[in-house]
Amino acid sequence: MTAMASPKPVRLLILGTGGMAKNHAEGFAAIPGVTLVGGVDTRPAQLAAFQAAHGIENGFASAEAAMEWGAFDAVTNVTPDAAHFSTTLPFLAARKHVLCEKPLATNARDATTMAELAAMSGVVNMVNLSYRNVAALQQAARMVRDGAIGTVRHFEASYLQSWLTQPAWGDWKTESQWLWRLSTAHGSKGVLGDVGIHILDFTTFIAGMGARQVSCLLTTFDKAPGGRIGEYTLDANDSATMQLVLENGALGVVSATRFATGHLNDLRLRIYGDRGGLEVLFEKGESRLNACLGEDVATAAWRAVDCPVLPSIYQRFIAAIRGEGAATPDFARGAMLQVLLDRAEQSAAEGGRSLTI
Repeated sequence: MTAMASPKPVRLLILGTGGMAKNHAEGFAAIPGVTLVGGVDTRPAQLAAFQAAHGIENGFASAEAAMEWGAFDAVTNVTPDAAHFSTTLPFLAARKHVLCEKPLATNARDATTMAELAAMSGVVNMVNLSYRNVAALQQAARMVRDGAIGTVRHFEASYLQSWLTQPAWGDWKTESQWLWRLSTAHGSKGVLGDVGIHILDFTTFIAGMGARQVSCLLTTFDKAPGGRIGEYTLDANDSATMQLVLENGALGVVSATRFATGHLNDLRLRIYGDRGGLEVLFEKGESRLNACLGEDVATAAWRAVDCPVLPSIYQRFIAAIRGEGAATPDFARGAMLQVLLDRAEQSAAEGGRSLTI
């Protein structure tokens, strides 16, 4: 009997050791052949604690120091949003494979530059749009692509989060590490940039086409006396509503909020074509897909659709490095979404005026 070949080893550097870095470390460490060889953070105590928790031998105070060392094949960038651009570019220049947290950047110009440099470097480049791992999303996208609902005509989508009304991830009022997400001066794009990007990707990926027109309204609610907590001005948007026109003229609405009490992290999409409809649900960590197709259209009957389990973003990133899978979603996709986010933000600044993409 021929022994199975060992998987190609991949040495991984983790850039940034904040809250999400734990998920990255655990996800990658569970993959055979992957070794966590280094961590990077400007905060010595946090870096040391992260290294100890995940058995990481090498620690660096900067990306430059890690680059000088160089004994790694790939990097996962888990820094705050505003740092993605400046911290990713050196690794692309050095031809290191990069997985970057979303959003890819905080404006379309920087995101497009990252995508162009990633393409020129020839390395695997992926953005962590984590809901691509939702089984119902992938199955729905396949069904739309295969013509199951015919031509897409209408949709409604929402990302419902209760972060500002329930301390499910910690109390932002008393735990300062959360406050940057509420402050534009600290790099936050608010709910539009934080979770709006997910529901926009969710919608356009399943529909199989991008948007050609957007109008948007954004709202920031009073959350603290004077709108401040310490050094943080809490001025980032908390709720967003959008109207989108897709490339084929289909019309729909998309919303995102951090004030959806009772919903920790729930995504929904209802999408309708001229031959059927789909309902895609991701609620309480579980996904479901319902369909009204074929003979059921006459009676408006909906049936559950089985959805195969998917590999995680961490598994897909490593598989792409090993030449065993596609590098999707890539930086080009992240840049396209950032263009849409920028136009939505511009629309809101202009009172919700409809803008072309």
